[in-house]
Amino acid sequence: MKQFKASEFKAKCLAILDDLPPEGIEVTKHGKPVARVVPVSEDVLRFAGSVPGLVLSGDILSTGSRWDAES
Repeated sequence: MKQFKASEFKAKCLAILDDLPPEGIEVTKHGKPVARVVPVSEDVLRFAGSVPGLVLSGDILSTGSRWDAES
């Protein structure tokens, strides 16, 4: 897998993304990997939005439990 220093990745980000290899790339800082950039697979693209009519409603960030921080 090809590696890019963070500074090089920052400077050339758009060009790197245009030619992103199938296995992706690693971004390093001080010689240690800190991130991996991989192309989105076709499976993920097919799945996104694949449940017709699904509508999320209500507070999706809540557990539904009530609690009091003062007790």
